[in-house]
Amino acid sequence: MNRPSTRRTVRALLTAALAATALTAPAAPSLAQEASQEAALTRDLDLTGTEVALLRAAESEAMDREEELSAVLGSDFGGVYLAPETGEVTVAVTDPAAVPVVEQSGATAQVVTFGETALNDFVDSLNAVADRADEQITGWYTDLAADTVVITAFPGGSAAAEELAALAGVDERAVRVTESAARPQLFADVIGGNPYYFGGYRCSIGFSVRKGSDTGFATAGHCGETGTLTRSPEGVVAGSYFPGRDMGWVRLTGADTVTPLVNRYDGGTVTVTGSQEAVTGSSVCRSGSTTGWRCGIIQSKNQTVRYAEGTVTGLTRTTACAEAGDSGGPWLTGSQAQGVTSGGSGNCRTGGITYFQPINPLLSYFGLELVTG
Repeated sequence: MNRPSTRRTVRALLTAALAATALTAPAAPSLAQEASQEAALTRDLDLTGTEVALLRAAESEAMDREEELSAVLGSDFGGVYLAPETGEVTVAVTDPAAVPVVEQSGATAQVVTFGETALNDFVDSLNAVADRADEQITGWYTDLAADTVVITAFPGGSAAAEELAALAGVDERAVRVTESAARPQLFADVIGGNPYYFGGYRCSIGFSVRKGSDTGFATAGHCGETGTLTRSPEGVVAGSYFPGRDMGWVRLTGADTVTPLVNRYDGGTVTVTGSQEAVTGSSVCRSGSTTGWRCGIIQSKNQTVRYAEGTVTGLTRTTACAEAGDSGGPWLTGSQAQGVTSGGSGNCRTGGITYFQPINPLLSYFGLELVTG
């Protein structure tokens, strides 16, 4: 059960994030917002202030390179990833003839066998046979830097993972198996407390959204089936897609007004200005009603996770921690919305892996507009 001070803090967030207007919000993060995010990144990634500044600059460059070079290189484009330790931006290409184009842009080129598109196709093939996966297998995801698809399994599950890859027709050169005793779990919690309730459960508000004349917020799909009533704030789950994906949204039915704010859990907020997708290797921070404001690194995308409640595809894998009750909460790189918390393994005392549902597919699926400032 949350302490009274925590309940007051979260309730204050709901009042600010859902009851104030967004008309006077700044168009870019304020100096105070930047300073707070830098402090969280310094704490969670063990970086100096200078290293954080360099990383943030590299992240911006990487997003620009991805947008530019994917259009120029076409089918030869193999993806972009960032080395958070050095800030080096690498562009994978499937044709050596594309290397000069990448180098002229100022990025490092890496010639790969498969590339992002082929790796995602391999993940799709694995997803197609997910119902035939052994119970020892916990999921799979793409590793751009290694040009592989990683299948995760409990100790002793490597053989089962290799059999699944063969069944799916995945090129054996692209397969890497890792074993871990960590069991993925969803981050909803059966306790009373803000920011919002559905039945006897608690989840965290994601991002404010609009759909026509309706307003509400994005959240995780496992945080209530369609038609579920919510309290504090009052609303109804207008759409839920889980399992398969982990996306949902709540339509507000009370007097609350949406804003583009995300709680930093230090007395301040971040103003969301867009939803440009960060590249692999970028830093990312999340907000949740249980563990507050936490940061990590984007390890990979297109992660499939086999939760006990069902298999979910298309998630993003990170090194940030989270715990029960953080589900549905927002993820940002800078002021750009990235996604909402799904689940993971570990905790914020010993560390762990956390997955989020990307925000842009969620917005597209439900026909929502992100509220920005």
